[in-house]
Amino acid sequence: MNAGARATPEQQLLRDLFRAAVSAADPAALIPRWLPPRPRGKTIVVGAGKASAAMAAAFEGQWDAPLEGLVVTRYGYAVPCRRIEIVEASHPVPDAAGEQAARRMLALVKGLAPEDLVVALISGGGSALLSLPAAGLTLQDKQEINQALLRSGANIAEMNCVRKHLSAIKGGWLAATAAPARVISLIISDVPGDDPGVIASGPTIADPTTFADALDVLHRYGITRPARVIEHLLQALLETPKPGDMRLRGHEHHLIATPQQSLEAAAQLARSAAVTPLILSDSFEGEAREVAKVMAAIARQVVRYRQPLPVPCVLLSGGETTVTVRGHGQGGRNVEFLLALALQLGGLANVYALAADTDGVDGLAEIAGALIDPTTLQRARSLGLDSRAFLAANDAHPYFAALGDQLITGPTFTNVNDFRAVLIPR
Repeated sequence: MNAGARATPEQQLLRDLFRAAVSAADPAALIPRWLPPRPRGKTIVVGAGKASAAMAAAFEGQWDAPLEGLVVTRYGYAVPCRRIEIVEASHPVPDAAGEQAARRMLALVKGLAPEDLVVALISGGGSALLSLPAAGLTLQDKQEINQALLRSGANIAEMNCVRKHLSAIKGGWLAATAAPARVISLIISDVPGDDPGVIASGPTIADPTTFADALDVLHRYGITRPARVIEHLLQALLETPKPGDMRLRGHEHHLIATPQQSLEAAAQLARSAAVTPLILSDSFEGEAREVAKVMAAIARQVVRYRQPLPVPCVLLSGGETTVTVRGHGQGGRNVEFLLALALQLGGLANVYALAADTDGVDGLAEIAGALIDPTTLQRARSLGLDSRAFLAANDAHPYFAALGDQLITGPTFTNVNDFRAVLIPR
């Protein structure tokens, strides 16, 4: 990890907390605990997400019986496997590689028998990676609607509600296609609330949402194009498999890693460093800059009154905030949160913070996140940077690049969403 040339004890502790959170969601350590019994028939492994290749490698390394499979992960997130094919595709905007992989995945699970087993390895990012359009739609339609949703400020549950109703594989269709084979899903959660139907748009999970719900999301955020997408949702010809669907009967799903587990791992490390942790929530949502206002208020309360806990302490939180992109920048919810937090704190002494995405990618940039400290605004001014202008432009990534405070991890091969730590050392 890189966060510039400086490495104060406070920064080092923040980075160590982030490492602990990521390590708690390491597929190599988790998958062996969740191996299913061997079936009488074939074993087929499928999967999608930023952690899916690492999950596949861990699974085949522990599986002492024949198997075959196909998983799709983000470019740069492949892990070598011998028996499971790994395909890389684009995220967060889908591409042809993801479409072809999804089509092949459906074909792989079609025509199975009741004695066969399908193991689905699902993690965040699968929505874009499994990009098989529903009948009548094109990949370009899905690319356009994805870009509109990403810029709209819609939360992940809202975005995935729309995606499920534009897909031939998400929203339970993968599992329905595998019937009558048994499906066991091993899932790493990256969504607030850990709803398995939202994670990667639930390709193996019954979908309670409807075409009308998807239309309501688009109306709420003023999205009116592409026209084929709107027409498809209005026609509502083929609903996703619903709870109680007999094709999904007897299937199992297991959450093998969650944001809360990662926050607890960071909290344990903080205690070992004689710093009192407070987990505020694993499921913060809303605009990143608004969440920053809340965090700044709590930090000021700690500094001024030693409430709600004494120093040294660290405020931990997870979830998935949003950025409504109105400026020329690329967004990045963690860096936008940090820049807004720095402005809210105004250089308050003895407050340090880190925010990063546990998959190593914040928004559209190959940067996990960044760090701030009491000197952030002062150093920015000395470089001629207008902090408020960068925030207004939703352009925090180049701001932290100029300061040398970016957090660069490369692929982490897992994904339990955002990690935020606000440290008050004394």
